[in-house]
Amino acid sequence: MLFAESFASSLAAGETPASDRLVLPYDARRKSRQRVLLASGEELGYVFPAGTVLRHGDRLLTGNGRVIEVEAAPEALLEVRALDAFQLIRAAYHLGNRHVPVQLGEEFLRFQPDHVLAEMLVGLGCDVSEVEAPFDPEGGAYGAAAHAHGEAAGRGHDYRPTKGGRVVDPHDPGHGPHRSPAKIHEFK
Repeated sequence: MLFAESFASSLAAGETPASDRLVLPYDARRKSRQRVLLASGEELGYVFPAGTVLRHGDRLLTGNGRVIEVEAAPEALLEVRALDAFQLIRAAYHLGNRHVPVQLGEEFLRFQPDHVLAEMLVGLGCDVSEVEAPFDPEGGAYGAAAHAHGEAAGRGHDYRPTKGGRVVDPHDPGHGPHRSPAKIHEFK
């Protein structure tokens, strides 16, 4: 079984291409430690700091130097569309006010199925439909996903978090280790 506990640098930086893919739905990518199957069928165990969320496009580095690319698996979602930008912004505000993970698109919002929220959005005048699509929601203003990450550099910003003048790991929650490093034999 392969084991990963760090992130590989961006492919744009000219680094090693991925040798395999890890395709998981959002709820599985929110787990910071687990045993999973890669697209090839090979097992991978990983342990990251609590609160780490694997994002679509992340690249994991295994102990033997292999790079594994993370993909968001298609899953059942609700998609919100509106007549204009103001109505869509209003829908995003109400979903955010309820702390719901939301994926933002140019003309849509996506979130995990919840009939109560769907009814609220219809009441606000939005169209809500069921879709099957990869789900990669925003990380939040204070989350690790708020920085440039791989392809995000093309969006016109290159924020790199620093602490005391040095660049920090974007996946580090910033409050120190909570437990001793996990060993591979802890996976049962």
